[in-house]
Amino acid sequence: MAEKKQVPLRLSAQLYDALAAWAEDDFRSVNGQIEYLLTECVRQRKK
Repeated sequence: MAEKKQVPLRLSAQLYDALAAWAEDDFRSVNGQIEYLLTECVRQRKK
């Protein structure tokens, strides 16, 4: 598996809370949810 880069990310409290709730709904960690969303956005952009 490829090595993952660590990227510091600053989010507003409101955005973090929304992501945390969404992640919980999808049974993911907040980090996993952000990675999933970014992966989907990149996939859509490549179409």
